[in-house]
Amino acid sequence: MCSTDAPNSFRGLPEVCLGFLASLEVEKGYSLATVRAYATDLEQFAAHLVRRGKSLEAFQAITREDATGFLAELHRLRQKKSSMARKLSTLRSFFRYLLRNRLVDANPLSGLRNPRQETRQPRALNVDQACAIMDAPTRPGPEGIRDLALAELLYGSGLRISEALSLTVEDVRADRGFVRVRGKGGKERLAPLSEAARLRLMEYLELRPEFVRDDSVLELFLGQRGGALSRREAQRIVSRLAVSAGVGQQVHPHTFRHSFASHLLQAGADLRSVQEMLGHARLSTTERYTHLDLRRIMEVYDKAHPHAGAGGEGQGQAGAHGGQEEEGKA
Repeated sequence: MCSTDAPNSFRGLPEVCLGFLASLEVEKGYSLATVRAYATDLEQFAAHLVRRGKSLEAFQAITREDATGFLAELHRLRQKKSSMARKLSTLRSFFRYLLRNRLVDANPLSGLRNPRQETRQPRALNVDQACAIMDAPTRPGPEGIRDLALAELLYGSGLRISEALSLTVEDVRADRGFVRVRGKGGKERLAPLSEAARLRLMEYLELRPEFVRDDSVLELFLGQRGGALSRREAQRIVSRLAVSAGVGQQVHPHTFRHSFASHLLQAGADLRSVQEMLGHARLSTTERYTHLDLRRIMEVYDKAHPHAGAGGEGQGQAGAHGGQEEEGKA
C-alpha cells in the first residue's frame, strides 16, 4: 500500500506513516480494518501534537512527554483504559518501525507502561436465555432463516462477528460439521458446528441465491441488496432476536461468543480446548471466563447448601467469601 494507493482516510498522514501502515498490511498480514484502526490512532496523535505546536512529520522531535501528554488528554476525554493502551501500542509499533528503518536513534516510548486496566468480566447469557433467542419468532422468508443461521453460528461456534461476516460459502463444511475461520492476524482455524447451527446453515444455503445480486460477492451472509452483511445489520439482527425472545438485557453479537465459552466451561470443557475453539493466542484471555463459573458456583451454593439458607447460622458466608476470592483473582 504505497501513498498513491492509500485509502482517502490515510491521505492526511505523513509519508513515513503511510510506509508504516503499508508494512502492517504487507509484512504483518493485517486486515484493512486493523490497518485503518492504526491509522486512526496516528491521526489522533498527530492532532494532539499540533495542539502542542509540533508535527508528526517531524517525528525525530517527538518526546516521551508528548506521549504521556497524549495519554493525559485521552484520560480527560474519558477514554477507556483499554482504548488508551491500544493507542499507546500503535505508537510503540510506529517507533519500532522507525528504529528498524534507522529513521530515529531511540524509541521515546521505551519503558512507558500501559494504563492499569479495569478488571471487566464478559457478560454472558444463561443457557435458558440463549436457547430462547435461538427459538425466537423471527421475520418470515429468507431473511428470518439467515438471521437464525447467523445467531446459531455465533453461539454454536463462538465466532467473532468479524469472523462470521468474512466467511465465504467455500468456508462452510456443513456436511462435515465445521467452518474454516480466518481469525486475528490472518490465522486460520477449524471451528466445530453445533447440530443446530449445521442444520440452520444448510437451510440458509439453500435460500442464499435469493439474496444474490452479483455473483462476485462470495461472503456467506448477504444483505437485502446482495452485498456482504454489515456489522451494523448484524447487530440489528441480534438485538431484534433478543427482543423477540423477551431477553431483558442488551445483547450484542459478542455476547454469543462470551456465552459459548462460559457454557462450555460450565459443562466441564477444559480450558485449552476452549482456547483453541475461540482462537485465543493466550490462555490468559480465555481464563477470564473461569470467573463466570466461580460466580455461578457460589450462587448455587448459597441456594442449595443447608448452612447457606435463610435463617441458617452461616447465612451469607459462602457468598461473602466467594466474592472476596473472586475479587482477588480478578
